[in-house]
Amino acid sequence: MLTISQLADYAGVTVRAVRHYHQRGLLAEPVRDASGYRRYDASAVVDLIRIRTLAQAGVPLAKIEELLSAGPGQFTQAIAHIDKAMAARIRDLQQHRRRLAELAGGERLFLPADVVDLLDQLRAIGVSPRTVQMERDAWILAVALSPERVQEWQEQKRSALASAEFRQLYLAYDQAFDWDPDDPRLAELADATVAYAVGQQPEARQSEPDWTAAEHVILALLESQVGNSSPSWERLNELGKAKLRASGYPEEHT
Repeated sequence: MLTISQLADYAGVTVRAVRHYHQRGLLAEPVRDASGYRRYDASAVVDLIRIRTLAQAGVPLAKIEELLSAGPGQFTQAIAHIDKAMAARIRDLQQHRRRLAELAGGERLFLPADVVDLLDQLRAIGVSPRTVQMERDAWILAVALSPERVQEWQEQKRSALASAEFRQLYLAYDQAFDWDPDDPRLAELADATVAYAVGQQPEARQSEPDWTAAEHVILALLESQVGNSSPSWERLNELGKAKLRASGYPEEHT
């Protein structure tokens, strides 16, 4: 007759595991002897080795009790079912690993390659990480809410970045993030921005923007982000809208 420690040693498990198998009802718990100790016989060793082997093979504990009492045919069928479930879990884990590997690519997990290239261009011209992140978030919104327009928008942005004047304005906006809302330079920057916009799209005075409902949501979310992130940018936004209206642009364009 064996003590619980001897049983665990013979079966190659811990005493804690033996007690856990008792609690789960997998291993019969013997009656204690006169000294209050559990004493185990040879059948307990065999049962524990079978439990350990199945557990090490990945069989869920909830299934082990069923397998211990199964006949050869039932055992084979149950093992096949467990193997099928395990194979499905492996596929899921492999998919998770692929997704984790993609995370190393940063924005490429969330955005098309062309848009990621645009973000890299912003970094290359000296735009701050904070502003690049805000632009990245804006593109994530665009991809989620209006994916059919993303190709058109990224082409427009790429064309704009080819302009030295646009790059200069973009960098100026980036630097203005921390300015005081009453800084007189904001009015000058708003004037320069409006002049650039009017010069690039003079025909917009006569046309109506073809924004969809989703694009109106994007614009609203971006405006709220600007207001929450930088009071000076919010002020720039207000000044720019006022100047565009004064220049004759329809309300929808501002």
